[in-house]
Amino acid sequence: MTRIQSRARVALLAATALAAPIAVSLSVSVPAQAVTVFDPWNYSQNILTAARSLEEVNNQITSLQNEAQMLINQARNLASLPTSSLAQIQQSVQRTQQLLTQAQKIAYSVQDIDRAFSTTYGPASTSASDQALIDAAKARWQTTVAGLQDAMRVQAGVVGNLDSTKTQMSSLVTASQGATGALQAAQAGNQILALQTQQLTDLTAVVTAQARAQSLEAAERAAAADQAREQRSRFLVPGTGYRAGSAQMFHQ
Repeated sequence: MTRIQSRARVALLAATALAAPIAVSLSVSVPAQAVTVFDPWNYSQNILTAARSLEEVNNQITSLQNEAQMLINQARNLASLPTSSLAQIQQSVQRTQQLLTQAQKIAYSVQDIDRAFSTTYGPASTSASDQALIDAAKARWQTTVAGLQDAMRVQAGVVGNLDSTKTQMSSLVTASQGATGALQAAQAGNQILALQTQQLTDLTAVVTAQARAQSLEAAERAAAADQAREQRSRFLVPGTGYRAGSAQMFHQ
């Protein structure tokens, strides 16, 4: 067998092997319902529906995120301020009030004032003895000194509140600046107003105590002037005068 005949035989065998599957496949019958038919329009509609569904899901997720953030903000707005200076402010006001209630002699009472000005600070009585006038003047002087002492005690108490006020103001301002919600900011603002009210209360107490001391001092001067007039009139009352008489100088 020549080389050409050998190559021809190999080619024939190869062609036979390739033709066999084709023939088998042509001989097998395929049912009509098993054939897949591609519909481009239907495919595009399905893609569009899926895209819309995905967009709707994304919108729902965004809505849920917004609602969650809204709830978080509401929780912050409803959160209470962790810092409270109300107790310290009330204590400062109570200390100042106690100093005012400890007023000596004539207290902050309309009845006590009326009683004192009808007796101790009243007009000097013409029928009162000299000792009674002296005692009344001494009582007025003691009341004036007590009023000055009360005023200085109130001033000292208010000065003592300054350190506490400074600390509270610093704490409240820091809390206000770091407030995470509307409620905390409002509460911090209210406490700052309360602290300012306490300072105004201290200032009112100082002014009141000082005015009381000045009023007592002026009342003492007025009463002293009236008493001096009475004593001068008593001194100038004509007496029996001098009468000459015999005097015994040596024992006989």
